[in-house]
Amino acid sequence: MTELPPLRDVLAAHGLTARKSLGQHFLLDLNLTGRIARASGRLEVGTTIEIGPGPGGLTRALLDAGARHVIAVERDDRAIAIQNEIAAAYPGRLEIIADDALKVDAADLGEAPRRIVANLPYNISTVLLLNWLRRIDAFESLTLMFQKEVVDRLAAAPRTPDYGRLSVITQWLCEVRPLFNVDKRAFTPPPAVMSTVVQLLPHPQPLAPARLETLEKVTAAAFGQRRKMLRSSLKSLGSAEELLEATGIAPTARAEELTVEQFCALAQKLDQH
Repeated sequence: MTELPPLRDVLAAHGLTARKSLGQHFLLDLNLTGRIARASGRLEVGTTIEIGPGPGGLTRALLDAGARHVIAVERDDRAIAIQNEIAAAYPGRLEIIADDALKVDAADLGEAPRRIVANLPYNISTVLLLNWLRRIDAFESLTLMFQKEVVDRLAAAPRTPDYGRLSVITQWLCEVRPLFNVDKRAFTPPPAVMSTVVQLLPHPQPLAPARLETLEKVTAAAFGQRRKMLRSSLKSLGSAEELLEATGIAPTARAEELTVEQFCALAQKLDQH
């Protein structure tokens, strides 16, 4: 383990305080960042991509756990200065990209196998996830920290309150493994809610044939009016009754009752029509 100053000293030296506009909540417990790093898979091969490293606690943990090549994407100049210090302590193993993660295509960074490991900025976490899911075949795994309520949605089963559009799209492409919860007191400043670390492992093939764009359209319509029967909520897609009959789904069913495979069947039929 390379000797670097304690994270609180680093924050003070660089005047790094969390900015609400950037969705920042810093994780300063190195035992916890070490646990995340150890859960992230085979770091010694390929590329590990970190989003919004902030004071660098997770960056250090990844490098200490043997990560061969870490690429840190950070838009905050104050945090980039900290990353440069870490890079000097781990020569040739840390690459820093000074840019907005929403503008960077992580699927094109570094060499395969690629994995993303990140304590995500809460205000853009689901947007980032949906971007990565569109190129999921480029990744070996995603090990991410979200608000617990988001992970509950990712992992939710049909006929439960948390089951929705995000559940369907994510489970269609990945196995969802919630790993452990992180108390809000572990962060500086503490967020309002508990967080959860989750690992997403891409399926060798999606669960059922469908086009992502069409599946997004179908799930948006169905869950946009989730209390209505599908014969009403899917009207915006055209002939809802005909679509449901063609897939053997009861027109009186509601969105939360359908499996991922049934949504895929709807998406396929919609494309055929």
